[in-house]
Amino acid sequence: MITIPYDMTATHVPVLAGELIEALDPQPGEVAVDCSFGAGGHARLVAERLGPTGTLIAIDRDPTAEAHFDALAAEVPCRTRFLRASFADGLAELRDEGVKADLVYLDLGISSMQVDTWERGFSYSYDAPLDMRMDPDQDLDARELVATYDERRLAKLLRDYGDERYAGQIARAIVRERDREPIETTSRLVEVISNAIPARARFAGGHPAKRTFQAIRIAVNDELHQVDLALPLAWEILRENGRFAGISFHSGEDRRVKRFLAAAAQGCICPPDLPVCACGRTPEAELLNRRAIAPTPGEVAANPRAASARLRAARKLREAA
Repeated sequence: MITIPYDMTATHVPVLAGELIEALDPQPGEVAVDCSFGAGGHARLVAERLGPTGTLIAIDRDPTAEAHFDALAAEVPCRTRFLRASFADGLAELRDEGVKADLVYLDLGISSMQVDTWERGFSYSYDAPLDMRMDPDQDLDARELVATYDERRLAKLLRDYGDERYAGQIARAIVRERDREPIETTSRLVEVISNAIPARARFAGGHPAKRTFQAIRIAVNDELHQVDLALPLAWEILRENGRFAGISFHSGEDRRVKRFLAAAAQGCICPPDLPVCACGRTPEAELLNRRAIAPTPGEVAANPRAASARLRAARKLREAA
């Protein structure tokens, strides 16, 4: 196991860093693609291992990530390139250019730098305008979603993306309260959520608004659809024997990564009663961990935001037929 020290004085602490480096095993001269770059915690560790003949390509739709990238690029030994795009669009651009990578890794969800920039409205801990956009140039923000989605659509969103037990009550309260007065700030939304759920549940299992904020953020940024688009693109640009890794923070993300890699690792799909294989299918992937890797108790104690993280990784055995 590769151990990476946790620097809690830093604004961004990369999650499962040692486990990611062990799975990817970056080597001098290789090409690595980082999606999404964020504040560059994982990218720095990878870049240091690529050496002066290696290349790091970073993708992120958040313009603040580019400033972090510029700082990193001035310090690491390898060649660097930044694409400001969603990771699906960035991977599609690389595929169209004919880029082949030795490593591709997806760090899904939200970065600490986004949560801690209070004015962007990602956090229920600060009073700020309802925004939650990873790309500030896109049209849909959290304020518009809360103002326009009908009760049924809101409830489904909270159940599907937030696993919210009180999705119906919260959706009903949002619709009722926005008819009285627009809900335009994080603190006002927190108040509506807290008042909508039973008192006994407000202090059980964390902050009462946590699941609702997660669900709205995922919907605003189309995060799960982005994963669906990105996984086959990431796999396509990997060269043979290339390594892929995905770090997820939500069950919906992790299920998608798990299913994609399981399908790539599947061999013969003939009926079990067929005496000889007729399909000729062989695995495209070797799973590098049979089960998702979770953070150690020590990492969670040092960085509580890591608690829900799960890592899955695979090696590409061959190109698709």
